[in-house]
Amino acid sequence: MQTDALLDRFLADLAPLAPVAVWAHGSLAGGDYQEGRSDLDLIAVLPSITPRAVWRLAKLHARLRAEPLSRQLHCTYLTPAADAGRRHLTWAHEELFKRPVSPVTRRELHAFGRVLEGKPPAELLAPVSDRELAEFVIRDQRDFWRPAVDNAELWTRDVWVDLGLLTFARASVTLWEGRLISKREALELLPRLGAPAEVVEDIRRRRYGESGPAVANRAALTRGYLGPAIDELVAVYD
Repeated sequence: MQTDALLDRFLADLAPLAPVAVWAHGSLAGGDYQEGRSDLDLIAVLPSITPRAVWRLAKLHARLRAEPLSRQLHCTYLTPAADAGRRHLTWAHEELFKRPVSPVTRRELHAFGRVLEGKPPAELLAPVSDRELAEFVIRDQRDFWRPAVDNAELWTRDVWVDLGLLTFARASVTLWEGRLISKREALELLPRLGAPAEVVEDIRRRRYGESGPAVANRAALTRGYLGPAIDELVAVYD
């Protein structure tokens, strides 16, 4: 399996930096991972992140570029005493930058994180309260996804259609029930939430490698549904 080979290579290359822990979250930990389609979402906890360590991490990821699936590998680097909500060094989309570890990611790690090496998340990460999780989900829908709906050009791309609808369904369940669901569960829920059935089927085929006709007006259908749906969700909980 190419995923296992990439993870083994990554862990071997990371070993000289003496990681305290390496964890997987997202689909890889949650049981809905699709090789070649899903991202490899990782968190690595290092003893310290010095300028020399940053240089070594940049070299590490540059070496991995030739490996299959390397574009899907995303990793955020923390230290044991770090505030996860602050911005941290991250490798994603084939570049280094900084971003926080979101409450959703932290809840995933506590609920079903996969320990690849070292200590478990419960020993190094503070728990996420239901209130903190809900407040983040509302902000994400209101301040990121709702303005994005008005940018028509974005929705001509697969990733926006897929993530926009799936994230909305997952956010809805988190706010209603205080729990996280997988992308597969979100797909099953979307028709019951009133999402356009042909777009949901298009996402399902693409995610699970099945053939079928493309939906010509999927951008308009998605935006027409998602804008009012987000407005209604946020109005209830904001």
